[in-house]
Amino acid sequence: MDREPIGALAALDEPLRRGMYAHIRQARHPVTRDEAAEAVGISRKLAAFHLDKLVDAGLLRTRYEFAGGVRKVGRAPKVYEPSDLEVRVSIPPRHHDVLAEILLDAVLDEGGDETARDAALRTAHRHGERLGAAARAETRPGRLGTERALTLASSIVERHGFEPGREAPTCLRLRNCPFHPLAAKAPDLVCGINQAFMSGLLAGLEARTVEAVLDPRAGECCVELRPAATE
Repeated sequence: MDREPIGALAALDEPLRRGMYAHIRQARHPVTRDEAAEAVGISRKLAAFHLDKLVDAGLLRTRYEFAGGVRKVGRAPKVYEPSDLEVRVSIPPRHHDVLAEILLDAVLDEGGDETARDAALRTAHRHGERLGAAARAETRPGRLGTERALTLASSIVERHGFEPGREAPTCLRLRNCPFHPLAAKAPDLVCGINQAFMSGLLAGLEARTVEAVLDPRAGECCVELRPAATE
């Protein structure tokens, strides 16, 4: 039975639960109590208490499973994974204000020879470029190779509502869309804005070895950052 999101959000008011929940969402595999405890630096017993609270709130589901599917002597350990309720909970928070600002600026700055879509994509690129340039001025990273550029980009987009995850040293996948559920109403436009925003961010960072490409997957953001194609 579904539970109200208010109760789920209340369960995440506790920082340790919030940290474990975020870790389990990003792990992409069932997590044991020991792993969850290590992720936030607490005892296994205390982790079990908080994990069960997240299960009671409907944010996690649990079962018994041997690590890697290999059966060993003794009882299978209890593992935790996100429930379907996660799509209704905003962790990290949605950033509709970012999308609203992009669209508003696009309306105010739309050129006479461009479509509303073109104006939105141009504005999104400009917003991302400003953000990247500001981060570069603050961190002074020097020349950016692919892996370092992805690490810096990851830390920036995480502060703006995305859930970045490294699928490989040179591939950064955005696990969520911070503009959901608005993206469901105009997926092509919002995906284009996301890509333009990320491309602008990379341009502002002067991360020339990385590009933002569209690679839609169910339940995730449509954009992936990967090594730039060479001619």
